[in-house]
Amino acid sequence: MIPSKTYAAFLFDMDGTVLDSIAVAERVWGAWALRHGLEVETFLPTIHGVRAEETIRRQNLANLDVALETAAILRAEVADIEGVIPVPGAEAFLRALPLDRWAVVTSAQRELALRRMAAAGLPIPAVLVTAEDVSRGKPAPDGYVLAAERLGVASDACLVFEDAPAGLLAGEAAGAQVIVITAAHRHPFETEHPSLADYSDVRAKIGPDGLRLSKA
Repeated sequence: MIPSKTYAAFLFDMDGTVLDSIAVAERVWGAWALRHGLEVETFLPTIHGVRAEETIRRQNLANLDVALETAAILRAEVADIEGVIPVPGAEAFLRALPLDRWAVVTSAQRELALRRMAAAGLPIPAVLVTAEDVSRGKPAPDGYVLAAERLGVASDACLVFEDAPAGLLAGEAAGAQVIVITAAHRHPFETEHPSLADYSDVRAKIGPDGLRLSKA
C-alpha cells in the first residue's frame, strides 16, 4: 500500500534506501568489531542508520579515541566500494524528480556519501545533508528538518524514504510521513509504516501542488 497524499518534497536516506552498501559496511565494521573484541553477529545489526561516531561511542570501550576511530572507519569505507549498487529502480526514480523537490539525508560523512552515490551511478542531489551538517544524528530529526529547510518546505509536508529503525524515528520526529524500503534488509524489523521492496514498480507524479507516489 503506497501513500496517496501529495508531498512538498521527498527526503531519502542513502545506505539501504537508494543504494545497497551493506556488504561493504559489514566488512569494515566487522573487522573493527573483531579488533576490539566485540561479538560481531550481535554488533552488526546496530550499525545501520546512525553516525559512525555514535556507533563507536556507545560501545563504551576504555581508552578509545572516538575521533581517531571514526576517521579510520571513514578511510576504510571510502577505500572499499566493492559491491556498492543502486537499489533497483532508484536511479530512474531519482533522475525523474525535480532537483528542488528531493534531498538525501545520510548518517555517512560527506566524502563517503559522494563516493557511494557515484559508485552506484546515482545522481547527486542539490541538497545533501551528511553527518557533518548536524550536531545530533538519527534518530534525532535534525537532518530531515535541515533538508526540508534547505528545500524551502516544511518537514511535516515531506515523505521520508528510510530503511533503518533510527531513520524511521528521525522521520517521525520531523513530523514527516515515512515509507520503508526493504530491498537491502538483512536484519528485518517490524514496522507499521507502508513499505516498498524497491522503486521498480512506482513512479512520482509531479504536479503544481507537489509530488505523489503512484504505481508504475
